[in-house]
Amino acid sequence: MTKPRYSGLLTIILMMSTVSLAADRPNIVLMISDDQAWYGTSVQMHPDMPNSKSDFYRTPRLEELASQGMRFTDAYAPATVCSATRASLQTGMTPAKNHWTKAAPIATASNNFPLIPIQHRKALSTEEITIGEVLQAAGYRTAHYGKWHLLGGGPAMHGYDESDGETGNANADPLNDPDNPLDVIGMSERALDFMRRADEANEPFFAQISYYPLHVQQNASPETIARVEARPKGEVHSNVLIAAITEDLDTGVGVLMDGLGDLGLSDNTYLIYIGDNGHRPDDNNMANNRADNPAPLVGDKGNVSEGGIRVPFIIKGPGIEPNSWSRVPIVGYDLFPTYAEWAEIDPSDLPAGIEGGSIASILANGGDGEVERSTEELIFHFPHYQVGSPQTAIRLGDYKLIKYYEGNKTALFDLSVDIGEKHNLAMKMPEKAADLETRLDAYLASVNADIPIINPDYDPSKPTGFTGNRRDPNRFFPHNSARDVKRLYFPE
Repeated sequence: MTKPRYSGLLTIILMMSTVSLAADRPNIVLMISDDQAWYGTSVQMHPDMPNSKSDFYRTPRLEELASQGMRFTDAYAPATVCSATRASLQTGMTPAKNHWTKAAPIATASNNFPLIPIQHRKALSTEEITIGEVLQAAGYRTAHYGKWHLLGGGPAMHGYDESDGETGNANADPLNDPDNPLDVIGMSERALDFMRRADEANEPFFAQISYYPLHVQQNASPETIARVEARPKGEVHSNVLIAAITEDLDTGVGVLMDGLGDLGLSDNTYLIYIGDNGHRPDDNNMANNRADNPAPLVGDKGNVSEGGIRVPFIIKGPGIEPNSWSRVPIVGYDLFPTYAEWAEIDPSDLPAGIEGGSIASILANGGDGEVERSTEELIFHFPHYQVGSPQTAIRLGDYKLIKYYEGNKTALFDLSVDIGEKHNLAMKMPEKAADLETRLDAYLASVNADIPIINPDYDPSKPTGFTGNRRDPNRFFPHNSARDVKRLYFPE
């Protein structure tokens, strides 16, 4: 399902004075990591939580970036899986409204789950106006490097002057050069060459660098692996290969940071680092639904608990106070209108249906302020089976409610005092829970969101799960209900 193209946008922008399109507008560079926990770097992501960073991974260049810019403690990926987040970043809308909520195969009745998720699209339509098209029309030179994972003909069909093509996870498998693991160095260097040429042409630029790590961690540099193996392991993190590929990714970030400095572009460039979703279930030392888990968040990629959606977010650039913090909740689709504001595009000229709000004023105000969006609440819709059962979350202020479609259960948390989501307040605060659930249901209905339906063929005596992945198409992967975080909130 796609939205109609807003035909007046390109005409309006192209009619703008060439003086207003001068190259003194800021450059924008977005770096995206893959499957990285909020606490998956050595950057502390909350000033009052020493455990909001890894006890094993080392990312000195990201630490440097954080010291030069602002960290958002309450930053969220739009989705708990990668392609849904990437589509949201391109369109400025929630996955629920995009009708794109999953990356991996979607369960059917044959998978024998109690519910059947609705099938949805998996390709970006040319009818949709992306942030690449908007900035391109406003005089920016645009590029996308690395993982696209949105099909639709690749970045070139969606507003990007240069790209690596229609790429996805499989493109990472052969990238095993020990001097350029997963192309983290090459990708950064291609981006820098693009930036150099745009600057020489006196054109502002937008570049999205979508790194492949933390996927295919076995392709980490042998030198990095040896360095990691030589140090003590952590209580939360101990996986050597994940630590190594995390550090290799950090090296690629450093290449980009150094290159921007060498080109003399650092002062007029917003440099953003964000994760696409939470960490994979096996990245921590113990199951995330254990009440005694020393990790700061519960949950992981494939569910809407904080561990699946809260991600690292660091940004430096013009007017941003070094080593600053913001506790304002933000979400990835806020970047679309933020870029537009930096590019001096009138909000009324943006495509219809944008749901994010600009964070530019918060960045210029020491991290304080509010984001004005089309709705007050943040919605995270995942009506699928992956790590847990189909579920949707709503956050309004400090309160967050998770709705589980199996059994029609809800869990309510006050994130200001319970970031680890260990205390379900739904029974103690029934009015608050009811209000949030009503708001959630109303939003989903307003965007005609996909809701799972009952599976009439479900047989509890038979196994549930999925068959095959790109590496092993014949293997059966049983669904592990013990991983479902709802068991922590609703013990049997």
